[in-house]
Amino acid sequence: MALSRSFSLLAALAALLMGCESSPETPEEWIEGSLPEIARGLADGDVTSEALVQAYLTRIEQIDRAGPRLQSIISLNPNALDEARELDRQRDAGEAEGRLHGVPILLKDNIESREPIPTTAGSFALIDNVSLEDAPLVAGLRREGALILGKTNLSEWANFRSQASMSGWSAVGGQVKNPHMLDRNPCGSSSGSGAAVAASLAAGAVGTETNGSVICPSTVNGVVGFKPTVGLVSQAQIVPIAFSQDTAGPMTKSVRGAAMMLAAMDDSDVDYEARLHADYLDGKRIGVARFSVGRDQSIWPLFDEAVRTLEELGAEIVEIEEELPRPDGYQGMGYQILLYEFKATINEYLANTPDGVDVRSLEDLIAFNAAHARELVLFDQSILEAARDVGSLEDEVYRSARSTLDEATRGAGIDRYRADHEVELLIAPSGIPSSRIDPINGDVWPPFVGIGSVAAIAGYPHATVPMGTVHTLPIGLSFIGTAGADADVLAAAYAYEQASQKRATPRFLTSAEELAEIRDGLDTPTR
Repeated sequence: MALSRSFSLLAALAALLMGCESSPETPEEWIEGSLPEIARGLADGDVTSEALVQAYLTRIEQIDRAGPRLQSIISLNPNALDEARELDRQRDAGEAEGRLHGVPILLKDNIESREPIPTTAGSFALIDNVSLEDAPLVAGLRREGALILGKTNLSEWANFRSQASMSGWSAVGGQVKNPHMLDRNPCGSSSGSGAAVAASLAAGAVGTETNGSVICPSTVNGVVGFKPTVGLVSQAQIVPIAFSQDTAGPMTKSVRGAAMMLAAMDDSDVDYEARLHADYLDGKRIGVARFSVGRDQSIWPLFDEAVRTLEELGAEIVEIEEELPRPDGYQGMGYQILLYEFKATINEYLANTPDGVDVRSLEDLIAFNAAHARELVLFDQSILEAARDVGSLEDEVYRSARSTLDEATRGAGIDRYRADHEVELLIAPSGIPSSRIDPINGDVWPPFVGIGSVAAIAGYPHATVPMGTVHTLPIGLSFIGTAGADADVLAAAYAYEQASQKRATPRFLTSAEELAEIRDGLDTPTR
């Protein structure tokens, strides 16, 4: 019997045994829930953190290490069970204060934490990078009582190593698989975080984004992802790419879960969860970036249905048909900015790693990769070499590109759309059905859709929420706002999520050919 069918039959049997309306009764049932449901179960004493951690560890062994072998997790916290017991003791003693108390969370493996496990960015060059210190965002999660379960696999160096890279592959962790269809691309550098959350391997995960690496893996793995305004969440003690675009963000099964995590991760006192209301969109003017829907007609009905849902929620819909012009050399300038900022920031980061790390500069990293066949087994390091060859942040090429793109994506971009059409937020498709993993050609995608790249370069907040599937492959709906509108973006996404309920449970299909409509279409017809 196929693995995906086994999972489906087991789920159906469990539903029959416990009744469709029953609350979870075992830890194995609890971990299928959303982060808010898990947090509430812990607070009410219906489940313990120790039982949750054990259930997650068992599931990780069954489907991440074995079974479909998602390879979404690089390392596990060896002290997780002991820490869970201590968090349970604190709760029993009336010492629990945070809303995430005892909730197991995963970190992308470019974020430092105090656990005795390395922060590798997927590279053996950092296999001894054990700082034993929490990044500020991790300290915030821990203050709210979160338990760090482990670290997720990622595209090596956050997908900033080669022009021919394969998303979700790292030398340390291998290739992450998409739990909806195992031969499909998990997308973006936060691929392990997206796959792990979708497959119920933790209550939530932290990803990082420079240009699409929270949003893309969230949409193709069918979860909620939120990229905050750049600067809202501290980037300290995170392996960097570009300080003008880098940010960490929560990835969960629900918008409320993302709001709970963000409230812990950022440095403000905003209660994002308290701002969530199912009627938030009533009376709001929402701009529909119709120009960005692309040519893939399979997603058009999903997007049209999402727009109708917003109208039913009371939103005033404003269609935006024309894309604003972009300056000449737009794409090239964006790449140059990343090269310049990566060279400066990665040299600084490597120079300050623990004494056990031998790679102390970008030059050292390039030499390390050249000397270790595993690192270059599938693709080259062309981006690292290009970054090595650019100048300093004082170069006019860099300064001019930054100024031009800041204006193009902000004042002459998202803020211009908002002002010209008098809308508060923009919506667009978050992506397209995921393409196949291709170890020969690297990432091969049809033309992408949406305006996520504009939001990333601008540094503006962006949420994606599931809006349906195409042949079981998830597609997300994007909500984008201006700088600092994080609470509004989350609130709009929440209202849509509550009305639509489009999150799909992974089926662990081996390929599209497992679907009857695909298989029958590929077969020779009988005559």
